[in-house]
Amino acid sequence: MTTSHRENAVYHEFAGILDVPFSEAVEAGPFLFLAGQIGTGADGKLVSGGIAAETRQAMSNMRDVLERHGASLDRIVKITVMMADMAEWARMNAEYVTFFDNHLPARSAFGSSGLALGARVEIECIALR
Repeated sequence: MTTSHRENAVYHEFAGILDVPFSEAVEAGPFLFLAGQIGTGADGKLVSGGIAAETRQAMSNMRDVLERHGASLDRIVKITVMMADMAEWARMNAEYVTFFDNHLPARSAFGSSGLALGARVEIECIALR
């Protein structure tokens, strides 16, 4: 994985994914800012099963990125959830809460007119390192 440094920030390229126009994570001070995660499996395709399965996979992907960069789900302070259809909020939320045993981060959620790869949900976070 390649990193670059600029003005007190460290930019980390996506692990295993080349030529995307953004970093998977950026370290700035005590914070780690993650790019949005969608419910793609190891093959790069969306998992089947709708919003619940995609939420589980997106959160698992987020956990993996955090751990690669010295953080964890327990260190998240803010999450933003983007959804293709806000009518699926309850199903997304039922899966989302299972990833937090010790706290619930501050969170915003909003509807979108479309997400990458036709995803139902995309989730990004800010965590303490």
